[in-house]
Amino acid sequence: MVESEHLKPQDAPAPAPDLLDTPEAGAAAIRGGALRLAGYGGGVGFALASIPLLVRHLGVVDFGRYTLVVSIIAMVQGLTEGGLQAIGVREYSVQSAAERDLMMRRLLALRVIATLTGVALALVFCVIAGYDSTIVLGTLVAGLGLMLLVLFNLLCVPLAASLRFGWVTIVDLARQGLATVLIIVLVIAGAGIVPLLAVQIPAGLLAVGLALVLVRGMTPLKPAFDPASWWSLLRDTLPYAIAIAVSALYFRITIVIMSLVSTETATGYFATSYRIIEVLIGIPLLVVAAVFPVLARAARDDAERLRYASQRTLDLMLVLGVWVSIAVAVAAPFIIDVIAGSDFKASGTVLRIQAVTVCCTFVSVTCGFILLSLRRHRAILLGNVVPLAFGVTLTLILAGPHGANGAAIATVAGEAGLAIAMLSLAVGKRAGRVPLSLRAFPQVALAAGLATLVSVLLLPHVHELVVAAVATLAYFGVLYPLGLIPSELRDAIAARRRLKQEVAA
Repeated sequence: MVESEHLKPQDAPAPAPDLLDTPEAGAAAIRGGALRLAGYGGGVGFALASIPLLVRHLGVVDFGRYTLVVSIIAMVQGLTEGGLQAIGVREYSVQSAAERDLMMRRLLALRVIATLTGVALALVFCVIAGYDSTIVLGTLVAGLGLMLLVLFNLLCVPLAASLRFGWVTIVDLARQGLATVLIIVLVIAGAGIVPLLAVQIPAGLLAVGLALVLVRGMTPLKPAFDPASWWSLLRDTLPYAIAIAVSALYFRITIVIMSLVSTETATGYFATSYRIIEVLIGIPLLVVAAVFPVLARAARDDAERLRYASQRTLDLMLVLGVWVSIAVAVAAPFIIDVIAGSDFKASGTVLRIQAVTVCCTFVSVTCGFILLSLRRHRAILLGNVVPLAFGVTLTLILAGPHGANGAAIATVAGEAGLAIAMLSLAVGKRAGRVPLSLRAFPQVALAAGLATLVSVLLLPHVHELVVAAVATLAYFGVLYPLGLIPSELRDAIAARRRLKQEVAA
């Protein structure tokens, strides 16, 4: 029998190109970043519904104790994660299907073992440090919640690498929404620290369950418990893993240091500001992580595309970071009053000081992802260790005699040093294939100076929110004509508006 012409293999349709290899990848990454940012805003909304109740319910001292447990578990997360989430997304973006499956199985086993070990060591630390049974038990239940969060994040690797950020956002919002509802219910019931920390367990179970449905068929779920293979996964990336661990340890160890060298009241004041800053510094991680699969693929295939995408990302994150810092510094007293109440008034000054860390983090995170796409793991380690060690040293010196304000100054110094170090590695000829420039920095400094001047003149006479709004108009009024708002972002906004108009018509 003669085979029909239309059944011949040579006539089979060509497979669809990978999105990461197409010009649409940039727009998809921008949309993904916008979705993640919108989801993050929804998460902040959930937090605003629960945190004010939580802070007022626990009071200054107990909220400081609650934040101490959260900080200990956050350090465990940072130390055991070691940048493996970003490594997983990068490798998934550049490897073949068979290589991806093996990498994911190894990563699953490694993350589970590392997290369980980290939680166990955290419990030992709590006992040695002499913390009471509430702190120890709270650390245990928070550790179980962390284990579920780790599994959820790992399951999201295939979704992130394929730029499917919508589903990731929906599931993450469902997780945060459930946690918020449970916190409100427990506050109304008069619950203590331990039950409030335990809400992440049911929230984590929900997220893992939904993620398992979404990634079915995309990744194997059977871990590969093979220490030799783990070393092959970690060998090249170990400097980066150490850098991420050091970075995660630095910002959160301030709470631990304060609990040991300062008063409980000062720790509570700093903890309140710290929790707000912690929310804000999550923004650059989400936005740049959405672009990261594009950077990783471009680093493999197209140096010019990588240079362009990296420069545009750095410029955008600088603009956004400085704006957020200005807005937070101006509105700090109002933010603290809404979230924590008049008992935490002293936290307003702490937050104004710490606002500077936000723009520094926007820059350092962006440079870190660019260097990671180039596999410059040792450079990332070098850029992290010295500045953060300096910050920890300053915390030990300043937190005792100067309390929360001293600790805030120390964190600003550490984050500023980190931003400068990472920029020096990502800019100029030493950056290798992607020499970035500082072209946007003078223009942003000019806009920030004008916004700051406006704020100083208006603050004694006008409400903080009004001043923040006027400062925002002044800031972007300078930057927009200078072309520092990426054309891709403007095009995406314009396309969104056209779509709304067509739907309305």
